[in-house]
Amino acid sequence: MAPTVPTVTLNNGVRIPQLGFGVFQVPDAETTTAVTAALDAGYRSIDTAAIYGNETGVGNALADSDLSRDELFVTTKLWNADQGYDATLKAFDASLAKLGLDHIDLYLIHWPTPARDLYRDSWKAIEKLVADGRVRTAGVSNFQPDHLRRLLDGASLVPAVNQIELHPGLQQAELRTLHTELGIATEAWSPLAQGAMLQEKALTDIAGRHDKSPAQAVLRWHVQLGNIVIPKSVTPARIQQNIDVFDFTLSDDDMTAIAELDRGLRTGPDPDTLN
Repeated sequence: MAPTVPTVTLNNGVRIPQLGFGVFQVPDAETTTAVTAALDAGYRSIDTAAIYGNETGVGNALADSDLSRDELFVTTKLWNADQGYDATLKAFDASLAKLGLDHIDLYLIHWPTPARDLYRDSWKAIEKLVADGRVRTAGVSNFQPDHLRRLLDGASLVPAVNQIELHPGLQQAELRTLHTELGIATEAWSPLAQGAMLQEKALTDIAGRHDKSPAQAVLRWHVQLGNIVIPKSVTPARIQQNIDVFDFTLSDDDMTAIAELDRGLRTGPDPDTLN
């Protein structure tokens, strides 16, 4: 029996599954099989992006599923080259067509690209998509505190989500605190640091005490922090293992030990310099 995944209620009342399935770096030809395996394992939230080149594969898996549309939560993202008001609307139409859907549950600006200085224009376009009922929830990804504050100056919607690189090696305390103040949910990409920290003794010890894998221990840490988390895999056994994190609880000592692993370790680009 598939586990029941808890939901997080966003600032507009929409609920998102706290644990979803990411498809970053999954080739389009493999995406349909991977997403189908995830849906079979109990995932109901699927996270893709225009730049991943696999929205069509995601859409095919959703179309082949017996699940109703209202059981699914689909996220995609606006790529950097498509920022700007009109370009955003055009890019959204392209993503929607590839996914084969009539609306997106969560649409994110993928990166702030501050040197382009177009993310506020893109946000106005996304606000229109929300008003038109084509996007249920609007959010951003990889926004730093300064980017968030500038976006909010003149905005009519507060982003519901900021999807950021977040794992034991990069815990983003300042940003998570700001999210709480602003009513923005924190969503973690690269939640396992691409495996870079799974051999840490603190994690292997915690995993051993709970008869779980280090990856499961880290995903459980995210859940207990309140993060939304989107692990990725193309291996059916790993896909299943990553969702099996709701039958144990980390102790306060476990959480403290993981907190001590923070070291500013980025596995992806710096949002202040990527353009």
